[in-house]
Amino acid sequence: MPIPATPKPATLDDAPLVSAALARAFDDDPMLRRSFPDDASREESLVRYFTTLFMGQHLHHGVCERTDGAAAFWVAAGAQAVPGADSVQQLQDLLGVRAPLFRDAVETAARHTPRGPHWPLAVIGADPAARGQGHGAALLRSGLARADAAGLPVYLESCKSANIPFCEHFGFTVREEVPLPGDGPTRWGMWREPRHAS
Repeated sequence: MPIPATPKPATLDDAPLVSAALARAFDDDPMLRRSFPDDASREESLVRYFTTLFMGQHLHHGVCERTDGAAAFWVAAGAQAVPGADSVQQLQDLLGVRAPLFRDAVETAARHTPRGPHWPLAVIGADPAARGQGHGAALLRSGLARADAAGLPVYLESCKSANIPFCEHFGFTVREEVPLPGDGPTRWGMWREPRHAS
């Protein structure tokens, strides 16, 4: 039976659903697999990771939407979606000895983030059980409509080459490829110019 793919604002009460969907969506993400290498505990660790990002960062400083099987976190143009001290400590505790490598990867990616006004897409993912049912597309269209209405370009990053064709379908182009430190995976930065109603 299909899972409803209608975007709606994500609230604090949605944290368990959002975090579980994103944990399953990012189970095969190269950067997060390097950060959480233990197969037995990865899903639980990723649930905690996305709960921290959602509740300690994006819920208060961004636009968070969900369907019944996916979620997306957008950073409002001009906003700083920087985690607070408590969230940083939670992430460090969760990452353990891998925290410095993770921090280096985040800082490397940040140095390549475009300057100037744009609408960043921080996170988007669909539970594998909901893939192919339009969840990711519905969330992406919702955010892109906001960006287009504001006349702003959109920027996103991914460490999965398989995501590139999906993003290109929505008008993104690869801006650059950045190898992450410590023999880390490649991170692709992708850009989409605003579309204007004709």
